[in-house]
Amino acid sequence: MPYLSLAELTDIVAQALRRAGANRHMALTTAQALVVAEAEGLPGHGLSRVALYAQHLKEGRADGRAKPRVVRRVGATCLIDAGGGLAFPAAVMAGQEAMKRALRYGVAYVGVNNSHHFGAAAYHLAPLAAAKLVGIALTNSPAAINAWGGRQAFFGTNPIAAIFPRRDLPPIVIDLSLTEVTRGKIMLMAKSGQSIPLGWAVDRDGQPTTDAKAALTGSLTAIGGVKGTALALMVEVLCVALTGAGLSVENDSYFEAGSRPRIGHGILAINPAALAGADVYYHRIEDMVHAMLKDVDVRLPGVRRQRALAAAETAGIEITDSMYAELKSFAKASR
Repeated sequence: MPYLSLAELTDIVAQALRRAGANRHMALTTAQALVVAEAEGLPGHGLSRVALYAQHLKEGRADGRAKPRVVRRVGATCLIDAGGGLAFPAAVMAGQEAMKRALRYGVAYVGVNNSHHFGAAAYHLAPLAAAKLVGIALTNSPAAINAWGGRQAFFGTNPIAAIFPRRDLPPIVIDLSLTEVTRGKIMLMAKSGQSIPLGWAVDRDGQPTTDAKAALTGSLTAIGGVKGTALALMVEVLCVALTGAGLSVENDSYFEAGSRPRIGHGILAINPAALAGADVYYHRIEDMVHAMLKDVDVRLPGVRRQRALAAAETAGIEITDSMYAELKSFAKASR
């Protein structure tokens, strides 16, 4: 199995997406995000998505010509229309707009509508942490979680991510979907013919299933039962009602034939200097970390993925021969 550098993989993935119809900026920003996810040990949001994105571009479920644009600005907020393209150019713009406004106003919220799959949510927050800002990212997604008491999928997996900068150390990174397991992981298991554990999902008839393919078109189990579905509702409102995006239940599954997604995202940025002050913030963060790490078994959120990325930046990423062949074939194929 070959090892490829992050730059080599990014180039191959970008070529594949360009061949499928993405414009240059869309292909590059998407490739960068997918390769970082793979390097961080998040394969469900990594190279496994290339084939799906390419398919959506070719079918018109994602517009490869789209260029995101700001459609409304009001003080510390703004709204971005992704134009029906892949999500990553709009997410980059959202992060930039949130940063600019938070540095000016102390806090900012940027919404995105008419978008697509968001990838690993915390990825979009790294630039905020580099600018010494606290960041929170949210997105809805095609229906995957039943509303509490219901049988049919209604809310998406609706991930939440947060990043908390530290003065001279890597940030604390939290990134979770509101299901027992990500849909991307189930997608990988379905592709390899593996069964999933009982309790992860139900099929489209509401029956518990160990069939990964049935789970993708059914409903996933929310974390914490009613509490998880309440959090999914919160994300839905913040990403849909505030942006005008499509409800999760109005968006077709990525894994079946359907119409173009109208997914919504939100990025919140907070400047610690605007509240108790940066010095207080950093002291309190380190007081918390120091107290946590007195328990020798505690691991800070995000450490594992940060170490994996650092290792990959040095040694590259090992990929299977079949994945390498698939990527090369996409990169060489004509539309």
